Amino acid sequence: MITRMNKYKIILASAFFLLLALLSCNRDDINFENPTKPLRVSADTVFLDTVYNQVRSETYAVKLYNDEDKDILIPEISLGSGSASLYRINVDGKSGTNFSNVPLRKKDSLYIFVEIAPIANAPEAIAEDQINIKTTVGNQEITLFSVVQDAEFYIESKTNENILTSNTTWTNEKAKIIFGQLTLEAGKTLNIKKGTKVYFFKNSGLKISKNANLNINGDLGSEVIFRGDRNDPRYDTLPKNWDRIYLDENAHLNMNYAKVFGGTRGLDLNHATATIENSIFHTHQEYGIYAVNSVITAKNLVMNNCGEADFGIFKGGTYNIIHSTLANYWELNGSSPGLGLYATNEYNNGTTAEQGALTLNIRNSIIYNNRDNAVIFKPTSGQIFNYQIQNTLLKYGTNAGFTFDGNSNILNSIKNEDPKFQNYFTEKMNLRLKDDSPAKGKGNITVAATIPFDLMKISRITNPTLGAYQ
Repeated sequence: MITRMNKYKIILASAFFLLLALLSCNRDDINFENPTKPLRVSADTVFLDTVYNQVRSETYAVKLYNDEDKDILIPEISLGSGSASLYRINVDGKSGTNFSNVPLRKKDSLYIFVEIAPIANAPEAIAEDQINIKTTVGNQEITLFSVVQDAEFYIESKTNENILTSNTTWTNEKAKIIFGQLTLEAGKTLNIKKGTKVYFFKNSGLKISKNANLNINGDLGSEVIFRGDRNDPRYDTLPKNWDRIYLDENAHLNMNYAKVFGGTRGLDLNHATATIENSIFHTHQEYGIYAVNSVITAKNLVMNNCGEADFGIFKGGTYNIIHSTLANYWELNGSSPGLGLYATNEYNNGTTAEQGALTLNIRNSIIYNNRDNAVIFKPTSGQIFNYQIQNTLLKYGTNAGFTFDGNSNILNSIKNEDPKFQNYFTEKMNLRLKDDSPAKGKGNITVAATIPFDLMKISRITNPTLGAYQ
């Protein structure tokens, strides 16, 4: 039972702690002072990714630090262009363009979150603004920098099937932004001119229907780009930002000087035909090129960093890979095989296994990875599996599915020697060869004469080097 004295003690203790809490709050209110030195900032410039009209960027962060041994009050944090700015900021959990009397505790920091939200039909331009920080010590600025690009949108929805129903030409005047799947109608042609950028939102793709044609006409320094919609450099090394370019039966692809990266699959061909020249595929979750009983000629093709394989061949078909570099240094998922090339007669359509005859020629090329072997052949008993490997450097292991030494289908080729790429990491990928590479000058001259210039338009008619680079 609580005595009267204990009741008094409880009441007094409660009153004491309540008074202490009130005094603490009042002390916080009155003890914020003017700073006596500039604030420390995590960055004096924030570079945001390239954005498109009506599309917000992702959110970036910059930090302000109070290194003083006292609580301070920042009189003003604001955007230089105020409400007219293309940027938006969030300070201490509040959104706006101007903030007054922002408290910052001693030895503490606060975040300023930044994004850019360009208006409709904004022309391609440099978008620059400043975050102004005004204190009694002086004014500080954090520069905000981004590129705003005009864009044309192709959006699939319940009321819009997103189909190109007539012959179409895309130029580089506007980036092409694809939501969902964009389909080129059967029998139609899509021409894509040099310098055009095609960006896909998550899980989005481009379908080329039966008997349709996709012509990609880039040039050195003005390549046609296919990638996810995020331009921040870190997305260059991440797969599965978009889905794929799919070619249905009897569709035709002519690709010259393109860069395709960051998808689930780069190209997905189903009984289609393709000529691929001077192009780079990298960083795909499954395959850079996935081909089912298709006809493909690849010249000066460069591939790297694909989970299953750079180039996957199923249900046979006809393939000529000439002066190409299929490297694979996949490290994002150790359970994926990371092959340069996989080829088989078989294809599982989800219900049954289909079979097809295969003809494969690899000449003056490099197929190499950081695994036991870079190539796996899986022929099916009773099916045609013809191949010839000529003047090619291969990473070869015992489970490759074929014999290297003494094999009459393998001519003047190099086994298991490091090609010595200048840089195989995708952050700064450069699959040109070092001067002491064993692939230098080892190409067949007659084969090289059919493709007299390498990917960089350098002549290779004398002392041709294996792969896409002379």
